[in-house]
Amino acid sequence: QVQVVESGGGLVQAGGSLRLSCAASGSAISSYDMGWFRQAPGKEREFVARIDWTGGWTNYADSVKGRFTISRDNAKNTMYLQMNSLKPENKDVYYCNTVTRRRGGDYVGAEGYWGQGTQVTVSS
Repeated sequence: QVQVVESGGGLVQAGGSLRLSCAASGSAISSYDMGWFRQAPGKEREFVARIDWTGGWTNYADSVKGRFTISRDNAKNTMYLQMNSLKPENKDVYYCNTVTRRRGGDYVGAEGYWGQGTQVTVSS
């Protein structure tokens, strides 16, 4: 199973940009759909973006469409999230994981394989 380490978070002003990275180990990510999720304290983890194993298909939460771009480099076993036009409401801890789709349509990460996440803070 893929083990992940997220990085690239930080403090940025509203309207600014950040690029998150997800470095994987333990298994090649080339066989997996991958995704980004976010979580605020005391709240459920939410889906942000997903990219299929080929890198040719992506899906986004409505709130980030047109501002965030998910990508992957299977040769480097790494996935990315380019976050542009950041808003204060984008503040959260961001996590990456392999992703599957439930029968009801929700994207979920593999339980037990979450990383430590990376904190994103956007000042107004």
